[in-house]
This record gives sequence, C-alpha cells and structure tokens, in this order.
Amino acid sequence: MNEKMLKKLENYRVLYAEDEVGVRKNVCELLSLLFKEVYLANDGEEAYTLFEEHKPDLVITDIKMPRLSGIDLVKKIRQSDEEAHIIIITAYTEVDFMLEAIELSLLRYIVKPITEAKLFDALEKFLQAREKEHVKELAPHWSYDFLQKSVTNGTNVYELTKKEAKLIELLLQKDSIITYAEIEEKLWEGEYMSLNALRLMIKNLRKKLPEGVLKNIQGIGYKL
Repeated sequence: MNEKMLKKLENYRVLYAEDEVGVRKNVCELLSLLFKEVYLANDGEEAYTLFEEHKPDLVITDIKMPRLSGIDLVKKIRQSDEEAHIIIITAYTEVDFMLEAIELSLLRYIVKPITEAKLFDALEKFLQAREKEHVKELAPHWSYDFLQKSVTNGTNVYELTKKEAKLIELLLQKDSIITYAEIEEKLWEGEYMSLNALRLMIKNLRKKLPEGVLKNIQGIGYKL
C-alpha cells in the first residue's frame, strides 16, 4: 500500500470483531497505526453495540464468534444500513458460511491466517469504494473530493477554502441555481455578505476549477 493510501486511512474509523485474543491483539496493533479510531469487540453482540454507538466507516469481522456470528452480525447491520462497508475474515473450511455471505454485499473476504498483504489488499478495496462515494465529477478529468475539500484534474490538486468548499458542495448537492441569498445564509452564516467579498471568492474559486464550469446567472446566483 502506497503512502498516499496510508494517509487516506487516517481519516477513517474501523470496528474490528474477533474472539481469538492473540489474533485480535496483533491485528489491532496494525489497525491502530492506520486508522483514526479502532473499536474492538470480542463477539458479535458487542460488535453490534459498538456499531450502533459509533457508526464506524469500516467493519472487519471474523465469521465464527460466540453469542452472534459474523454472518448474523452483518445481517443485523444490513437491516438498518445497506451501505456499510464490511470485510469478513474466514477459514477455508467455512463453505456454508461463505455461501450465506455472498448475499450480504461485502467488500472483501480475508482468508486466515491474516497477513499484512491480505489486509492491505482489503483496505485498498475499502478506499476505492469510499472514493466513489465522496468524489464527484465536475468536468471530464476534473473532480471534487468531499473528504479532502479539494479539486483535482489528475495532475494538480487545488485545496479549497471553507467558503469555496461549501459553495461547491451546495451546487453539487442541489444540482440547480444557488441564489445570492442562499450563499449569504450558508457561507456567511448570518454575517453581512458584500458584493466585493462574493466576487473575490468567486474569482479565486474559478482559478481552481475547469474553465466555464461555474456560471453566473445574472441577478440570481450561480450554477454549475
């Protein structure tokens, strides 16, 4: 896994469920170096409680656990969250479990023993899935990253200010014209917005966007 991917993992929180103490300790040490937060569970019931409490970005669970198996844990999670990213750890002999798991839209299966190579391969899959969620195309070869608050054209990365990022996100989410009144309310948060301040922000923002993507609708506002 390259340095860029390792850096991205630092933004996420992971829940790890494993009943074998030695395995849990070793994997937890590695996960703690990679993720912002690591929540540990000894069994499926504890894992589900932690999931409900913290809503982690990723769940990694063993299949065979006391009180609630990994499969049943995933089924419970899927009842309330169809989009949760989940990786299951399994043994070659658990064919019946695996057939059940196929229906649960899992990111990846890790076959024991867990090695760094297997884990990193699964984590790369997780990052790829997350990037699809928070990266939005602005124009051919240009995209906005909701997580990094940046615009990239594949060669250059342009960091946006807080107001610039908010405006782009409003435009992408609404997918229509954002009025001057909405811009003042959402970006200036109750403070007075002068026309000069708005024009300066738009001028600086346009330098970071593909030409012609941000359009002014005279007397109304802006649209993409």
